[in-house]
Amino acid sequence: MSRPLHRGVSGGVRLSGSNNDLWDSQMKDRTEKEDLDRRGSDQSILSAKYPYHLNLSDNSTLKNGISENGFAPDSLISGTPRSRHKLAMLLLKFSLISIVILALTGSFWWTISISASSRGHIFHGYRRLQEQLVVDLWDIGELSLGSSRLKELEFCPEEFEHHVPCFNVSENIALGYTDGNEYDRFCGHGSRENCLVLPPVKYKIPLRWPTGKDVIWFANVKYNPQEIMSSTVTRRMMMLEEEQIAFRSDSPTFDGIEDYSHQIAEMIGLRNESSFIHIGVRTILDIGCGYGSFGAHLSSSQLLTMCVANYEASRSQVQLTSERGLPAMIGSFTSKQLPYPSLSFDMVHCAWCGIDWAQKDGIYLIEVDRLLKPGGYFVWTSQENKVQRVTRTKEKQKITANFVHSFAENLCWKMLSTQEGTIIWKKTSKRNCYSSWKSSSGPSICSKSQDVETPYYRPLQACIGGTQSRRWIPIEERTTWPSRTNLNKNELALSGLHPEEFAEDTDNWQVMVRNYWSLLSPLIFSDHPKRPGDEDPSPPYNMLRNVLDMNANFGGFNAALLRAKKSVWVMNVVPTNGPNYLPLIMDRGFVGVLHDWCEAFPTYPRTYDLVHAAGLLSLESVQQRRCTTLDLFTEIDRILRPEGWVIIRDTAPLIESARTTITRLKWDARVVEVESNSDERLLICQKPFFKRQAK
Repeated sequence: MSRPLHRGVSGGVRLSGSNNDLWDSQMKDRTEKEDLDRRGSDQSILSAKYPYHLNLSDNSTLKNGISENGFAPDSLISGTPRSRHKLAMLLLKFSLISIVILALTGSFWWTISISASSRGHIFHGYRRLQEQLVVDLWDIGELSLGSSRLKELEFCPEEFEHHVPCFNVSENIALGYTDGNEYDRFCGHGSRENCLVLPPVKYKIPLRWPTGKDVIWFANVKYNPQEIMSSTVTRRMMMLEEEQIAFRSDSPTFDGIEDYSHQIAEMIGLRNESSFIHIGVRTILDIGCGYGSFGAHLSSSQLLTMCVANYEASRSQVQLTSERGLPAMIGSFTSKQLPYPSLSFDMVHCAWCGIDWAQKDGIYLIEVDRLLKPGGYFVWTSQENKVQRVTRTKEKQKITANFVHSFAENLCWKMLSTQEGTIIWKKTSKRNCYSSWKSSSGPSICSKSQDVETPYYRPLQACIGGTQSRRWIPIEERTTWPSRTNLNKNELALSGLHPEEFAEDTDNWQVMVRNYWSLLSPLIFSDHPKRPGDEDPSPPYNMLRNVLDMNANFGGFNAALLRAKKSVWVMNVVPTNGPNYLPLIMDRGFVGVLHDWCEAFPTYPRTYDLVHAAGLLSLESVQQRRCTTLDLFTEIDRILRPEGWVIIRDTAPLIESARTTITRLKWDARVVEVESNSDERLLICQKPFFKRQAK
């Protein structure tokens, strides 16, 4: 065991002025010499161990002027106090100069011997100091607003139960917006409130997947029995049973969706819909999806269908679809470009979606062309395609049909088949179709300077992308699902990634997902392994279905969940203020969206079971502050289901700051250390199930 740097030295040495007792004096000298010999031995050990240590104790031999043999030198004995003071000051100055020289010499050699890795550690430490400074300033800004800002948030009024900020159709109409623009989103200052949205009075936790795909609680969505029973189509699609809505699309007594899906497969030339995946079809954009039954049926064939529909104050298609555990988001196809990069989907589907494709010189068809991958399919089912059921004049219907057919040919689409009101086109997978392009017969090709990868609600474009995107790869040439999740070297290079970097990210996320589940599983099952009235759950206890990744990066979290065989779908969000890897995510066969987290997310309250954010706080902290952490977490609370989970992974200072904010949301929270990286922490939270009192 190492000795302490400063040992206690006995102060028993005395100089006697009397010589009366020589024996006593000799015995004292012998004792003192032995004591000094022992101290000298200790000091030699310390000198070898701590070569730069200077013992300036008050009881040192230098101060008392004692020589090695126990006697004081003559010069010190006979000297005046002033001379002794001068000598002590001289020794002190010499010691200080020696320390400075040693420090400068050591600093010089340390500087020139720093390796590249050492510089990296120094830079990393500097970044941590920077992050801590940002957090401190952030906290100071929050505290400067007054002690009232630290109070728990109030609950929102009842009218907020199904409220989606940024969408107000009636107000938009009053402001004069028409031609589809009334469904557009407008996110300005004051578009949302910092309050906690309570669920409806009779709200119940959604049923587990896959039961919840076909049965939902009636009180969880904004519907009433009269609306369900008033429509013949609705009565065929749904059946009201006590407090539940049962979707009949997969029941033996109603096989309309199954027949319809089978018909589409045969029109393409396939045996059935399970063969879609073998021809490169994995992701489908369903415009005006109704109640999500098309996507629900195809989910059993490993197909991922994203529902997009306008905001609706009641009877919302998006709300019903997401309540069933299926991908959905609010989006107006007729106002702005959807926040997906070009060449994102293998199929675009429109069945009675209410879009007049002949309007605005075919600009809606151009948007379909932008979203479709080369070799992808556009499926259009409409009553207008059945001549005997057309309610408009035959002349007008003929003009519309002729326009759509001719315009599709000008887009380099090939019509495969038409049958019982359904028409299917296939986008070309041949580059030479665009090489002989004539803008006089169709839309022009966009300029090469136009950004086709980050269309964050931009106005609809009247030009097509052609082959200018580096991701212009026909679906027939891509690896089929599920191997598609592992992009090859050339595909990774399009996003500036190396295979080694991608493989390391994949491995890290597999470890993290195992850690997440080991943390969540005991919490979930200890809280409520079986809810009152539920049947005994069967493995794997699918407590989670709808997952939101707020900073998806390469989509590694999504891939790791699927490898772990979790029955989830993930909305991969790429923040607009970070690097855009959404094209890579879509090419992997996942779904995702661009989003600015200072704005409300385009979905209804209580959509997700789990919200995950890795590195999002770091990303937001280095940007110019346009919103607060409270704004961010209030939005998470709005879109999170009661008893839902939040996992935030970030640096320790940011996690501690977030934990302070979370206390205002009444969440249960705990901080967990990340063993593989001591600089990071996990913040695991659960949203309580608060209930509004019935009136």
